[in-house]
Order: sequence, then C-alpha cells, then structure tokens
Amino acid sequence: MKSELYDTLNRQVLALFEGETDLIAAMANLSALLNEHLSEINWVGFYLAKNDELVLGPFQGKVACVRIPMGRGVCGTAAAENKIQRIADVHQFKGHIACDSASNSEIVIPVIQNDKVIAVLDIDSPNFSRFDEQDQNGLETIVESFEKCLFAQQMHKI
Repeated sequence: MKSELYDTLNRQVLALFEGETDLIAAMANLSALLNEHLSEINWVGFYLAKNDELVLGPFQGKVACVRIPMGRGVCGTAAAENKIQRIADVHQFKGHIACDSASNSEIVIPVIQNDKVIAVLDIDSPNFSRFDEQDQNGLETIVESFEKCLFAQQMHKI
C-alpha cells in the first residue's frame, strides 16, 4: 500500500512541477502535497542551505526553528553529510534540535543541484519509528523527481 501511495505521489510531482522553475513556489506546493497525503506527520517542509547554515523555507506545520547550523541536528547532519537521515527516536540522536517537543521521529532528504546540497526536505512525526525503508525509498524518489523537474531548466536564483 505504501508503495502505491508513493508511486501516485511521484506521478503527481512529475505533473505538478513539469516546466516549473521557481524553487520556493515548488517547495511550497510539495510541502502541501506531502502534508495532505502522508499520515501521522506533524511537520513537513524545507530548509535552504545558505552559507554555513540551513534557513527555514516553505513548510506545513507549527512554527519551526528558523536557522540550523550545518552539521547540527538531524537536518544539519543530512545536509553536511549529503545523506538521508531516518531517525526512529529523535531524542536519542546526538545533538537533536527540538523545534517541536511533540516530534518523536524524523526523516530528512537532501535536495541536490549540481552535486551540491541546496536544501533538505524535513518530515517529522509524533510517532516513534514512523518512517521505514519504504518511506525512505518513496520520499527519495519524490525528491529526485522534484530535482529533475526543477533543475532540468534554468531555475530562478533563490
């Protein structure tokens, strides 16, 4: 069932962002799409890489941390290492930054342009172990489709 959900979402991403060049508008719509269709989450959105930190971008959810140092917390680690972070219990993650104390698990997927992390997609859940390998694979495919759609053409500067 999860694989069908992610296949459907991926098709929507490909259709929704075909020909789109504005990164912020696309991030806003992707956040809304995922928030609408993913169950048991309490925050979904983007942090943009600027200098040596991540800065809050478009999101759906409660008020969030505005700036995260590169290499700190789950988001900063994903960006610094250019590696997906799937954390079953964020309270056990060394250096976790608690923007919302209701969040217990998290997945963060780097967004890449020209072999460089330009942002991360961050999704939080109040449930422990909310994200499994199927979620990771599905979300990774969605982010890859998102990148292909946006970066296939000349994108507006952030």
